[in-house]
Amino acid sequence: MKMQTLAIFGMVATAIGGVAYVFIYPLLSGERQAEQRRASVTRAEPVARTTGRTQQKSRREQVEETLKELDVKAKKPKNLPLPMRIAQAGLSWSKNQFLMISAGLGLFAFVAVLVISGSLLPALGAGFAAGFGVPRWLLSFLKKRREKKFLNNFPDGVDVIVRGIKAGLPLLDSLKIIALDSQEPIKSEFKAIIETQTIGMPIGEACAKLYERMPLPEANFFGIVISIQQKAGGNLSEALGNLSRVLRERKKMKAKIQAMSMEAKASAMIIGALPICVGTLVWLTSPDYIELLWTAELGRMMMAGCAMWMGIGVFVMKQMINFDF
Repeated sequence: MKMQTLAIFGMVATAIGGVAYVFIYPLLSGERQAEQRRASVTRAEPVARTTGRTQQKSRREQVEETLKELDVKAKKPKNLPLPMRIAQAGLSWSKNQFLMISAGLGLFAFVAVLVISGSLLPALGAGFAAGFGVPRWLLSFLKKRREKKFLNNFPDGVDVIVRGIKAGLPLLDSLKIIALDSQEPIKSEFKAIIETQTIGMPIGEACAKLYERMPLPEANFFGIVISIQQKAGGNLSEALGNLSRVLRERKKMKAKIQAMSMEAKASAMIIGALPICVGTLVWLTSPDYIELLWTAELGRMMMAGCAMWMGIGVFVMKQMINFDF
């Protein structure tokens, strides 16, 4: 019994001594302070490297934040206010003038159809189409035509900026050259950029607003390049030179796509116009034979069904030959 007590006492003392050696001895001997010093010395070089990486990371994050901001602005809802749509079409009308012209067209169409047909329902339909549909179709047509002219001259304008910067001119002076010597609508758009910058807006934000007046990917590219260069720095002439090359390649690709799709477009136009042309020829040669289509009730129903199916067919063919890139 006495031997067992001594053995247990010896094991407990050994365990206490081991624990004390592990936890207390490093504090008394200074080993922990030495390890901390060695760790601080070994971390000195990575700290210097981390500073450079942090600077690079901050610049990269700044560029990424700029791209995200511009991407959010580019993905705004397409329900633009009427004054912005009028400005995109290149018209100088006010909102009230546009509404008055629309109301005048609708009233004229309503009265004309009512006098000719004597029926109220067709007159209401014609008035609604002329007052609501025709003016907005006109805005869309003028907008697309203006965008096409802009794309034809925009790469040349970017080249003017590149040559001006390489010659030592500031960016604003290069923009003024385009605003003075270029053709419309490039001239008016760059003049708007200069006027916006003159009232205190930074040149990067002024160039980014070009996308609001000219909603094209090319205009968005230009605003992104200028905004990133103003915030993060870099070789602007090289960036704009690359942008000019991309714009010209996109222009070539669009022309190539139009050339390759002309056969399909011609086929769709012929197929869509064939029933109308055949019906007109039959009416000219045998009017009594075809008049049943709009005099009899069954004929009018057949005409409405045919018009609906023809509209669906034309829409499907348009979507099949509409290439977006």
